[in-house]
Amino acid sequence: MTRATITGQAPGDQRAPTGTSGKSLGTSGALFGMSGEERQGVWRAWLLGACLISCICIVNVLTIRHDAPRLGTLPPAIWEASSALVTMMVFALPAAVALWTTRTSPRWWKAAPVHMVAVVTYSVLHVAGFVALRKLAYLALLHEPYQFGPLSTEFPYEFRKDLMAYGLASIIYYLSLRQSGRQAAELARSASAMIHFDIRDGARLVRVPISEILAVRSAGNYAEFLLEDGRRPLMRSSLGALETRLDEHGFVRTHRSWLVNPVRVTGLRPEGSGDYAIELGEVQAPLSRRFPQALTALRG
Repeated sequence: MTRATITGQAPGDQRAPTGTSGKSLGTSGALFGMSGEERQGVWRAWLLGACLISCICIVNVLTIRHDAPRLGTLPPAIWEASSALVTMMVFALPAAVALWTTRTSPRWWKAAPVHMVAVVTYSVLHVAGFVALRKLAYLALLHEPYQFGPLSTEFPYEFRKDLMAYGLASIIYYLSLRQSGRQAAELARSASAMIHFDIRDGARLVRVPISEILAVRSAGNYAEFLLEDGRRPLMRSSLGALETRLDEHGFVRTHRSWLVNPVRVTGLRPEGSGDYAIELGEVQAPLSRRFPQALTALRG
């Protein structure tokens, strides 16, 4: 049997793909199913957005105060503060879409309708929220009713601004989440470099760092380890048994006969019909469309 033509599947190799420690890929049992890295990325983006909104509000109040001194300071402050408070809450919408985008990397024709629905919802919630807050503030502080104006003209005006705000927020969330993902991958690579795995190749023991294992593939009653230095030691074991042991180190089942080390992935190439070729430097591994969670994990 030559290693170039190995295609056999190890017995009992029928397990569904799972993520770290047997949990679903992309989750860690954390709040709303977000991993620690995702929470960090969302929180960082939200703080940046909140700072930008606060600065814009202050500038707007000062500008209105200068251009229309007869209005005083309180009405412009109510307008800007109510809009800012609601915006900080509805920022959850672009955050949710950015999470979905970074996890699944959808095609544009799938992402566009989601963004369209999200931005309309974002604007409706924003306008309804700040109008309600302004009505309450006017009655409590100015002792007069607040008039929003005709919905047919005022909502399109607000929607144009909300469209830009949603777009900017989406970009900030997406970039922040991607940055968190890259940082997590680097940390995983550093940690795995300190952990070794013992491969029993016949009577010989081959001890290698986890980070140097590119992938493992089934070879009948054996499993072949594809190492960074080009070696291909064989170990008598089913792929399913090795998946259980390597799962805690982040390895992902991408095919019924393949396990891949995500931190060593250098590229993904579509092969048609939902299948991909995984690039691991000079080594390639298959990614079957039957393992969509693996695609999500590798893209993340």
